[in-house]
Amino acid sequence: MQITAVKTLVVNAEMRNWVFVKVETDQPGLYGWGEASLEWKTRAVVGAVEDFAPMLIGEDPENIEFLYQKMYRQSFWRMGVIGMSAISGIEQALWDIRGKALGQPVYKLLGGKVRDRVRMYTHLGGGDMRAVYETQYSADPQLFVDRALEVIGRGYNAVKVLITPPTESLNAIGAYAYAERMMAALRDAVGDQVDIMVDCHGRHFPANAIEFCRVLAPYKPFFVEEPVPPENVDALAEVRKASPVPIATGERIVTRFGFRELFEKQACHVIQPDLCHCGGLWEAKKIAAMAETYYLGVAPHNPLGPVANAAALHFALSTPNFLIQEDMLADVPWRWEVVQHDLQTENGYWLPADAPGLGIEVDERAAAQHPFKQEVIHALTTRAHDNAILDW
Repeated sequence: MQITAVKTLVVNAEMRNWVFVKVETDQPGLYGWGEASLEWKTRAVVGAVEDFAPMLIGEDPENIEFLYQKMYRQSFWRMGVIGMSAISGIEQALWDIRGKALGQPVYKLLGGKVRDRVRMYTHLGGGDMRAVYETQYSADPQLFVDRALEVIGRGYNAVKVLITPPTESLNAIGAYAYAERMMAALRDAVGDQVDIMVDCHGRHFPANAIEFCRVLAPYKPFFVEEPVPPENVDALAEVRKASPVPIATGERIVTRFGFRELFEKQACHVIQPDLCHCGGLWEAKKIAAMAETYYLGVAPHNPLGPVANAAALHFALSTPNFLIQEDMLADVPWRWEVVQHDLQTENGYWLPADAPGLGIEVDERAAAQHPFKQEVIHALTTRAHDNAILDW
């Protein structure tokens, strides 16, 4: 079997563009799909996939590790998130081909099932841009409560919120009071049977992050995510050691080499690799295995498209230290018109899917109805009181 083509298909899903990768073979009707979606870098990722294509044409698609090594090492320049997202989408498509060729779901090729269902969580608003990112500016906690109850009404028993405002190097007391007031209202509304994750979006320096963790602690967040920017692992380790609540991070880190320092410095309790950025399914399995030796849970990042959802399911089913999986299934009402699937949800869990490969099929005609559009540029709207740019 040989690879004959590597193509991309971009689908605008309002909040972001999905970048689907199609790898075709010389076997009639045998091809695979992966996802390489990366917000605000759509054109760059598509270009990176095109750059990798000549390295793959004529190769055997079943040699997944070999082709990963070829793309990663023979590029000479080590890949950042753009290049690794391209590799991730291609790699997922290779697993899809392998599963279809063998008539097996991908999770069985990754070691088999270690659980019977996969716990999910989603964001307030479920995927609407304003609900996810702008609720945080509301002075009324009832807005948070109403949206949390709507999510729970759809069967979820875990939600993620953004309630720590963008900050400068030190905060005034009002930011902490705001976060505590919103968290208190949420916990009172949902009770103790629903887990609440707080996403800081890497907005804070250590002193701020530690204080946010302290004021949130009485309300028992499941974890506090990305309390500081990702560049400085020592700063994250400082927060982790001082925090009274679990710390999660990793969505902006790629490859097992990128995660190594996190593990060695014991800088978090939960890692969050994104299977569409970190290097794909097999690289994520390697990262998870490294994390297991440090007793860390894995809660993969994934606010992306339906092909990414399918890949995440197979990873979760086969990974012992998997914890919980992010989704954004309510982002656009036509999501499952573009991608047909066998995914089933039940009471906040995904159930195993046993179709060969990733268990999905992209309807290219339906996808063509939603062509590329420029995403909203958030950096133009998040400013300090003096108009300086802040992490959003």
